[in-house]
Amino acid sequence: MKRNVLIIGAGGVGQVVAHKCAQHNDVLGDIHIASRTFAKCEAIVQSVHEKKSLKTAGKLVAHALDALDVEKTAELIRSTNSQIVINVGSAFLNMSILSACIRTGAAYIDTAIHEDPLKICETPPWYGNYEWKRREECAKAGVTAVLGAGFDPGVVNAYAALARDEHFDRIDSIDIIDVNAGDHGRYFATNFDPEINFREFTGQVWSWQKGKWTSNKMFEIRKDWDLPLVGTRTTYMTGHDEIHSLSQNLGVPDIRFWMGFGERYITVFTVLKNLGLLSEQPIRTAEGQEVVPLKVVKAVLPDPSSLAPDYTGKTCIGDLVKGVKDGKPREVFIYNVSDHAEAYGEVGSQAISYTAGVPPVAAALLIAEGTWDVGRMANVEELPPQPFLDLLGRMGLPSRIRDEAGDRPLTFDAEDRVATAKVAERRAAAG
Repeated sequence: MKRNVLIIGAGGVGQVVAHKCAQHNDVLGDIHIASRTFAKCEAIVQSVHEKKSLKTAGKLVAHALDALDVEKTAELIRSTNSQIVINVGSAFLNMSILSACIRTGAAYIDTAIHEDPLKICETPPWYGNYEWKRREECAKAGVTAVLGAGFDPGVVNAYAALARDEHFDRIDSIDIIDVNAGDHGRYFATNFDPEINFREFTGQVWSWQKGKWTSNKMFEIRKDWDLPLVGTRTTYMTGHDEIHSLSQNLGVPDIRFWMGFGERYITVFTVLKNLGLLSEQPIRTAEGQEVVPLKVVKAVLPDPSSLAPDYTGKTCIGDLVKGVKDGKPREVFIYNVSDHAEAYGEVGSQAISYTAGVPPVAAALLIAEGTWDVGRMANVEELPPQPFLDLLGRMGLPSRIRDEAGDRPLTFDAEDRVATAKVAERRAAAG
């Protein structure tokens, strides 16, 4: 059994992760949180104590760390005796932190694909450009590395795996739908790191259609969806992390990602992009100072964590899966609805951070108890989905399913768990 957790990243998601680890420190042991900005780590530690999130007496310690420094990160892992590392820092850090985990033998969990600061929208599949190149190293070292264990990617990958295992004989399409129907009261802000947020939408839109990569422009393809609780919402097809693993692991011909955008976001984004202010390439001002336009925009926008106190409304994220079961066409929507105010009341963060931060802690618990401690690199859909989704339901992220039988909570009983274990065994035996 693995114990002691090092959390790297002290933004809104890091705060959720710290609170949720604290709520389960009887299993996870000592908790350490590290970031370049020590004051942010201290603030999270204070928040955990104020909300009395620690389940049992134990360590909760803040550290200053430049996670791009592999040796310093490895030293911190060793000095804290951390056997599980949860990376919720910038996506630019993934490969450095993974390297430190391989050196020390600690399990690794992240919530997004690695990015190179100087490159946007690389050739798909994106995991193939970085993380998957380290598969052999992880296997040789016996290191468990769970990739993309947030909500999307992460929970939506588990929804797809559950649909494959239980609800379909053949899946023809998966449409992943992400809608934030909340309101933070600001004229314009992003719900997570502005730099990462904008980079998602300034390149090509890659989707997996008819068994091959298809390219479109951002905001080119629009679709309205009638969703539970949040109603009819406008979305646009975008590129996203989970498409890049699901397309390679599930054998499904059509996989698309749809994200909700309001008209104001589209207008501001378009103006910023057309002015060149979303460029990641350095420029020089008339005064001779070198700046990166995207970083300047990030600096003037609100810190996403500052949005939480005033956020109202809900999010709805899920998989609409179509295919065939027992020779008949079938359609299933597996989803979660989260409330911004409820998330803030529990952990001091808004629902976007909450939905991203709870899943990696569930993954850590499954690694700690051995269910997901596989000693190799894996994307979420390659691991048993039921224990993960079952645990999430008990941790504050319950899922629901809507199909021909109606809309109901997604629950699992003992027979489900046995069936899932058998499926996992057959899949492992088949390689």
